[in-house]
Amino acid sequence: QVQLVESGGGLVQPGGSLTLSCAASGSIDSLYTMGWFRQGPDNPGDMVAVYDRVGGARYADSVKGRFTISRGNAENTVLLQMNNLKPEDTAVYVCSFFGHQQGRRFWGQGTQVTVSS
Repeated sequence: QVQLVESGGGLVQPGGSLTLSCAASGSIDSLYTMGWFRQGPDNPGDMVAVYDRVGGARYADSVKGRFTISRGNAENTVLLQMNNLKPEDTAVYVCSFFGHQQGRRFWGQGTQVTVSS
């Protein structure tokens, strides 16, 4: 099992910034992909950004140039820096961990991001 702890959501005005953090613990594979998906009123769950040591960072087209995913200083942690936020970024952001050896995906609880004036 893998446990995920998320932090960093909240309310921000359009054009503002937020940083999300996700820390994984438990049975961590040597190769894994971590990242963020989001669930909004109009979508069941879209990939926002993911990262692993083989493929590097990948982004949804809608966030390229505005969001940056990176490894955190703590082990098995990823950060999502979100800049120039737009109202359409409003969603529940859910951390995802995929262990390539186990072939299993784990999900966090989700954190709300609201972009509104």
